[in-house]
Amino acid sequence: MDRVVFVAANAAKQLLRSQAVNSNNLANANTVGFQADMKNFRAQMLRGPGFESRAFTEIESAGVSGKKGQIQTTGRMLDVAVSGQGWLAVQAPDGSEAYTRAGSLKVNINGQLVTSAGHPVLGTGGPVVIPEYEDLEIGTDGTVSVRAIGQTPSTLTEVARIKMVSPRPGDMLKGEDGLLRMRDGTTAPASTDVTLVSGALENSNANGMDAMVDMIALARQYEMSIKIMKTAKEMDEKATQLMNMG
Repeated sequence: MDRVVFVAANAAKQLLRSQAVNSNNLANANTVGFQADMKNFRAQMLRGPGFESRAFTEIESAGVSGKKGQIQTTGRMLDVAVSGQGWLAVQAPDGSEAYTRAGSLKVNINGQLVTSAGHPVLGTGGPVVIPEYEDLEIGTDGTVSVRAIGQTPSTLTEVARIKMVSPRPGDMLKGEDGLLRMRDGTTAPASTDVTLVSGALENSNANGMDAMVDMIALARQYEMSIKIMKTAKEMDEKATQLMNMG
């Protein structure tokens, strides 16, 4: 009986963990720049005293989906969408460098260019700081140019360049803050191959319909695991009765 219960109980545990990942993707199906989490099931041997005769599966992160979300035009000058594979570099709350595709930007009271979540956008020399301006433009190469107060409409001055990177999605991990970081703990080099679309935002790449279907399938698999455990318990009780009769 122990083998049946062990396998079924472990399956139920891993299915619950998988359901949590899937539910998070579903909840963020309308979040700007969200990158859906991916997961894998990996076979593991149960190690301990004696012969290794028990195996189980364990869910592990497979990084984020490299699928691109639909780009939606907003016309807002501080909205940018990353075209193709790439990410904007931002400063995480712990001071480390992290990456995101959420390009809904704003200028805070300190003049810093930040994301809608408040993370400072990084340039080639640190956080991007914007002086007072009457007009602002963000170029396809990440160049931030402003027209200072009192200047003629044709006068634009470059004040910073947003750092953009293009590592492979499989080389990155998502933290609990929703930001991506390199798996090996390093920082990704700036890439000139990444371009931006100004006045637009990228929608979430999570498909709500697919997530709903996966949620139903995972729930049914979980119920099956619970039924197997109940059946094993009933079989054990019957076997005990037969032994007592003997």
